[in-house]
Amino acid sequence: MTSLANTATKRARVCWLRQILVLSLLRCVLFEGQVSSQRQPVSGPDRARQANSDSGSRPASQSGTQQANDEVQKGTALTRQGRFSEAIPHLLAAQQVLRNDYALEFNLSLCYVGAGDYKKAISMLDALRQHGHDDANVENLLAQAYVGNGQAPEAITALERAAKISPQNEKLYTFVADACMDHQDLELGLKVVEMGLDSLPQSARLHYERATLLAELDQLDRAKIDFGLARTLGQGTEIGYLAASQQSLIEGNITEAVRIAREGVEQGIQSPALLEILGKALLRAGVVPDQLEFTEALSALEKSVAERPNDASAQIALGQLYLLGGRADDAIVHLVAARRMRPDQPSIYASLAKAYQRQGNSQQAQEALQKLEILNQAQAERIRSAPGERKMSYGGNSSSPQ
Repeated sequence: MTSLANTATKRARVCWLRQILVLSLLRCVLFEGQVSSQRQPVSGPDRARQANSDSGSRPASQSGTQQANDEVQKGTALTRQGRFSEAIPHLLAAQQVLRNDYALEFNLSLCYVGAGDYKKAISMLDALRQHGHDDANVENLLAQAYVGNGQAPEAITALERAAKISPQNEKLYTFVADACMDHQDLELGLKVVEMGLDSLPQSARLHYERATLLAELDQLDRAKIDFGLARTLGQGTEIGYLAASQQSLIEGNITEAVRIAREGVEQGIQSPALLEILGKALLRAGVVPDQLEFTEALSALEKSVAERPNDASAQIALGQLYLLGGRADDAIVHLVAARRMRPDQPSIYASLAKAYQRQGNSQQAQEALQKLEILNQAQAERIRSAPGERKMSYGGNSSSPQ
């Protein structure tokens, strides 16, 4: 069973603020707008060409330049789809011709971060800094790469440099905090968000991010305060609906969570995060296959997972809903996907065991139950040693398919 803390965070984590690291990074790839609005691409293609010219790079033939531009377009198209590993060879091919091209090298660094090759990203971003491109977007991406590489002090230093350049840009803080969340460095994420709140105390997004981090750390009383602040500061916006529905989930008010999420969707907010909350809240409300609410939950979760396949929490909820509807094969597909991302999540194995049993696969069902027992024992020890507030958070109220 998932705890209320997990309910409040597993896609509170990646919900509105980031729409996962992939989409955050894409804001840089496109080089549209200023750093302060969407990850601060400081310049557009004109500056990239100027950087190439200023660097004294060797001229290329017209046909070679065209081929390089074609490779850039292919790489960018793949990056837009979050297919970072596939984009990298195209960008590397273009780099052979378009040497010292700021935009190209930044986008390649971005792909390395997206693909998890943090050392290459750090090396390339450091080189950009040494060549005078120590702007906020480079520093921010470098901070994320350092987080991925487990270099917390360096991440903070890079973020401080980015914030000095653009202190009122809340994205600088949320992107790095999201990277911390991805890598489960929650204390570092909290430090990052609190840095942002020092400069932007009225930021609904930053209060929401801090609430999710606090909930993940089982500091539920503090999390409720920040969810409430985010709800007030972001009233009528997507972040406001997300904060309000998450706050209701933490408080165990499932009916209110459903009502708020529905209202947001009816207002035209079709974010995968809000759809996930709606689907999960309906699941926890005890919907059954012959109800309209079951179809509503299924539609919401299918849309959410289609847009964010790397969201383990949504994959779990969809798998549980399929299992509830008698679709064991479909349930296993999504539960196995979630297991790859969150191998220590007990609810995955509880549902997998049921799904395998319904398939008649007793061996895999037994393996899932054995893993569940190990995780439950570990959780029991955490409950035994936890202070009062954390003990309460472990008594989660979740719906488990029968």
